[in-house]
Amino acid sequence: MPLTRKAATPAAPIVPAAPAVSDAAEWGRVAEDGTVEVREGDSWRSVGQYPDGTHEEALAYFARKYDDLALKLGTLETRAQGGGASASDLTKQATHLLAEVTDAAAVGDLAGLRARVEALIASLSEATAKEAEAAKEALDAAIAERTAIVEKAEAIAGRDLAKVQWKQVTAEMTELFEAWQAHQQNGPRLPKGVAQQLWKRFRDARSTVDKARRAFFSELDDVHRAARDVKSRLVERAEALASRGIDGIPAYRGLLDEWKAAGRAGRKADDALWAKFKAAGDALYAARAEQSAAEEAESAPKIEAREALLVEAKAVADERDLKRARALLTRIQRQWDELGRIFPREKERALDDRLRTIEQALKSREEVDWKKNNPETKARANDMSSQLTEAIEKLEAELAAAEQAGDAKAVKQATEALAARRAWLSALGG
Repeated sequence: MPLTRKAATPAAPIVPAAPAVSDAAEWGRVAEDGTVEVREGDSWRSVGQYPDGTHEEALAYFARKYDDLALKLGTLETRAQGGGASASDLTKQATHLLAEVTDAAAVGDLAGLRARVEALIASLSEATAKEAEAAKEALDAAIAERTAIVEKAEAIAGRDLAKVQWKQVTAEMTELFEAWQAHQQNGPRLPKGVAQQLWKRFRDARSTVDKARRAFFSELDDVHRAARDVKSRLVERAEALASRGIDGIPAYRGLLDEWKAAGRAGRKADDALWAKFKAAGDALYAARAEQSAAEEAESAPKIEAREALLVEAKAVADERDLKRARALLTRIQRQWDELGRIFPREKERALDDRLRTIEQALKSREEVDWKKNNPETKARANDMSSQLTEAIEKLEAELAAAEQAGDAKAVKQATEALAARRAWLSALGG
């Protein structure tokens, strides 16, 4: 039977010597009727008949059968000594050969041949035991590896499958299934019961994941279908705004908010529907862009006129007479308003800000002047001046009296008080 040899460094082959035909007479004999017998110890055993030939031919025929058995044994001995072959396989073949040698229909030293076979079987027993132990270790390792694959699959099935990334999970399960197949093809053959139990666990975990994945994508398809229907209607409503031109833009913005709230319809459908929806909006904004361009062209002379008014308005700050400054600014403001709206609005705001700066500066000047010339303020200032004047006159009299009396402390107090009152009167313009 064909045998698979493992890689090993072969020893020098040992070819057993096959007994020569001339030795057959030592182990065999032929009766007159052509019956051939072989000697086994002190007794003779019939191995067959060869009636149509000479005694020498009869012995030679059964001697060749012995040679065939000896050659088989020699081959097994050579392979055993050379290494690389499975000891258990060699043991099986040697055991089979032992059965062939026992009571073989052959002429030769069958007892010696049988002893060699038994010796070979004995010599292979230790290697066979080591092989069996290694095979058991390999099998245990294979079961552990296969179990690890199963446990990984069960761990995936045990996750909250409503919250997983299905692309990643699918890739993980595919990788585990490929690992299972590779292990099944290339690893040691597991006992049928163990293999079936592990496969059932793996299959159940895989079925759980597949069921959840199908449910997820089925639900996702429903969500996408609903979103697709909503967005299809939004596209129709957006396209219907085309006849309204720029006036349709507010309504389109409302549709855009509805679009964002509609959810995903699937990448391919979303892209196609968005292209139509955006095209409808682009048409509206293109109309507004045309209107803005026309308005900007119309506003160019107005911008130049306001720039000229701003140059003229610089004289407001230089005019010392507030009434004339206010009259000049009022005229400029009136001419400014008569020019009307300017586009773009950003340009209008920038021009208004520049004029507002001039207006604010004049207003500040007027507020200062009002505070200074307000009759009530003047009356309060005059009353205060009168009180300060009286106080100063009184303090001057007290100072003169203190100096005449030589009261240094009173002189100092009167001097300080007099200096403070004079400072206040000076601040009031007195």
